[in-house]
Amino acid sequence: MKLEVLNTSGQKTGKTVTLDDTVFAIEPNDHAIYLDVKRYLAAQRTGTHKTKHRGEIHGSTRKLHRQKGTGGSRKGSIKNPLFRQGGSIFGPRPRNYDIKVNKSTQRLARKSALSYKAKENGIMVLDAIAIDKPKTKDFAGLLKNLNLVGKKTLVLIPERNDNVFLSSRNLEKANVQIASLVNTYDIMNSHNVVFVGNAHEMVTELLKK
Repeated sequence: MKLEVLNTSGQKTGKTVTLDDTVFAIEPNDHAIYLDVKRYLAAQRTGTHKTKHRGEIHGSTRKLHRQKGTGGSRKGSIKNPLFRQGGSIFGPRPRNYDIKVNKSTQRLARKSALSYKAKENGIMVLDAIAIDKPKTKDFAGLLKNLNLVGKKTLVLIPERNDNVFLSSRNLEKANVQIASLVNTYDIMNSHNVVFVGNAHEMVTELLKK
């Protein structure tokens, strides 16, 4: 698959790149995408929720009254879960929500997601992004030149660039990532994927292992 390389003004540079068919033109596997997106979202959960059971409540363990003869129910201590401010019964405990998905399945999911974007003509290639200092207006102008205003856009850059990161941070639908860290969820959650420089080669090399 061949694509025209654009500049930041949205004009063709006369150069073309060829996307590897083994990454950008496979038969998408929907189940692999589902598993990898589920794994990613589960990993975002901290799992630190917790309630105190009766053994962790501060209070006396003295028996409230004698076992029999009061006409009332039997009560062991003030920490009884049935009392106000007593311990919780089967409350949430700290846990890990991580889901294991094989690395080969994760690679298949990313290739499937990129293949979907290629079929939908949702992939673009830029020669470079030159932003001298963090300025949201400059990045917004870039999106306007590429006709991507109002569209969820994933911009993949070959290496860390703080000026680009900071310039895009206040734009709700713009997401800038280093190409080597791309994941299935962000690809599927965007309308367009923009590769900058040789970012597409980095992704191809990563997914062909």
